[in-house]
Amino acid sequence: MNITAIIPSRYHSKRFPGKALTEIRGKTMIQRVYEQASKSKLIDGVYVATDSDTIADSVRESGGEVVMTSENCSSGTDRVAEAARSLNLGQSDVVVNIQGDQPLLPPECLNDLVQPFFSHPRLTMATLAHPLNGEELINNPNTVKVIFDSKGFAIYFSRAGIPFNRDNSTSFQYHKHIGIYAYENSFLQKFEQLPHSPLEQVEKLEQLRVLESGHRILVTVTDHDSPSVDDPADIDDILPLL
Repeated sequence: MNITAIIPSRYHSKRFPGKALTEIRGKTMIQRVYEQASKSKLIDGVYVATDSDTIADSVRESGGEVVMTSENCSSGTDRVAEAARSLNLGQSDVVVNIQGDQPLLPPECLNDLVQPFFSHPRLTMATLAHPLNGEELINNPNTVKVIFDSKGFAIYFSRAGIPFNRDNSTSFQYHKHIGIYAYENSFLQKFEQLPHSPLEQVEKLEQLRVLESGHRILVTVTDHDSPSVDDPADIDDILPLL
């Protein structure tokens, strides 16, 4: 079983144009993500998937590998699926979709994410969660929450604080969803063809398409967080951690 990590990247981010090439202490954002992903001993190869020659040139200059993709990809998942086809990955290979705005990505996260594929032969999709504490973060719509069943499979993802603690008399461990995914390649290609779903459109969370279509997502709780950079102000928050 081959495990390939693909980092979808585009230059024209709506909230943060040029984010991938933003320099953070001498390295671009995308270079930092690539280098962190490459540290995982369970990943066989790492690629940046992009339609931008500027991003591609920058990645290659720093020693990274690139797969050029179409300008018509409507989402990062579409770009990853196209890159997987370009790389001629096998149907049973595992493809890891890494967001290009997580410059502190711990390689241990990737190990935690892909490990279940070695013990669950019928697993088709997996993601990560991290314990979340503090009412402000729980109710922050920019922090996606996830709840899962007793076997670890996702029940729902939401920008709302789920579950709602009705009378505050019950202690509950909330979990932040870390937006990194692993798929069996055959399912990744199927996912790309699934129709956009109502819940996905309301929450603006692509993974809900999977649940609404009747498929399952295994959620592994990891001790390692991976903060994302959504806007320029977030860079100041991660600098002390570098």
